[in-house]
Amino acid sequence: MDKEPSFKKNPLSLQIDLSKFSQESFAPATEEEKRQQDVMGESTTFFKDGMRKLFRNPLAVMSIIFICLILLVIIFAPMVVPYKYEEILSVEGRRDKGAKNLAPFTYSELEQKYIENGGTRFPHIFGTDEMCRDYFIRVVYGTRVSFFIGLFAAIIVLIIGMLYGSISGYLGGKVDLIMMRIVDIIYSLPDMLMIILLSVVLQETLQFPSGTFLARLGTSMVSLFIVFGLLYWVGMARLIRGQILSIKENEYILAARSIGAKPGRIIRKHILPNCLSVIIISTALQIPSAIFTESFLSFVGIGVKAPMPSLGSLANAAREGLQSYPYKLVFPAVMICLIVLSLNLLGDGLRDAFDPKLKR
Repeated sequence: MDKEPSFKKNPLSLQIDLSKFSQESFAPATEEEKRQQDVMGESTTFFKDGMRKLFRNPLAVMSIIFICLILLVIIFAPMVVPYKYEEILSVEGRRDKGAKNLAPFTYSELEQKYIENGGTRFPHIFGTDEMCRDYFIRVVYGTRVSFFIGLFAAIIVLIIGMLYGSISGYLGGKVDLIMMRIVDIIYSLPDMLMIILLSVVLQETLQFPSGTFLARLGTSMVSLFIVFGLLYWVGMARLIRGQILSIKENEYILAARSIGAKPGRIIRKHILPNCLSVIIISTALQIPSAIFTESFLSFVGIGVKAPMPSLGSLANAAREGLQSYPYKLVFPAVMICLIVLSLNLLGDGLRDAFDPKLKR
């Protein structure tokens, strides 16, 4: 039987001589080591990683829980409470004139007699207002209106600001110069004065056919949306434009251009996904700003019109009876403070979780 040929290793070779090592040095990995490697090598995305960090922030988690509770109340409370926000209280078809400015969880004399005779009456959780309307359901609808306006305004600002900033930042040159000068002009205008003037003018000029969706919303709410769309998008546009100016010089953008990708596809597929952290944070912080602005406009009487309630209009109406019925101002004012505080804390948590420049 022939002997196996022996090979002499070159001194400069990096090949490992296995004969010098014991079998234990190259033992197979155990099952525990394999599982550990699977955990260490778990793949994730930018969004999943950001959400994981967000839920480690206790203030952000508390804000999310509180916002979810408010959303559940404003969605399901009108299904449980039998009163309407514009309904003047009545008992068995008779108007209850004694149900004026009732304290929380109290009944009028007519309602007490009705209950003593075997009837059932849903309690007035927050009492009633000066027009014998249930105050709890009005606060619920006012919160619903404020949330709806804040969310819709943030969406309008996001769309306009993202389109404007993307075009300005990507094209650059004279186009960017002209577009940014327009932004500077809008920035130079006094915000609150322009909002008040535009709201008054639009409410007087806007007319919608009866029965349409815009007519049901009302000219006041539509005018608020237009005001937010005309004035509040400039901050979002500047942020996205600054991000795109730094991103468009990267190598993968040059590679996309070299293979003939169109500017719209480059912005949509390669640039905007890398601006996701700025977009999420700015949109989250825009919602409380819009809610506060709408509450202020309704408080001074140029926001949402009666009989539709708003937290600002409820606070304004409660101001007249502040000494006799202070709780009427407490409910909408506390609701505004808690909503704005929760959304601001959530925005700060999103910034800490999704901003890659911050150390964690």
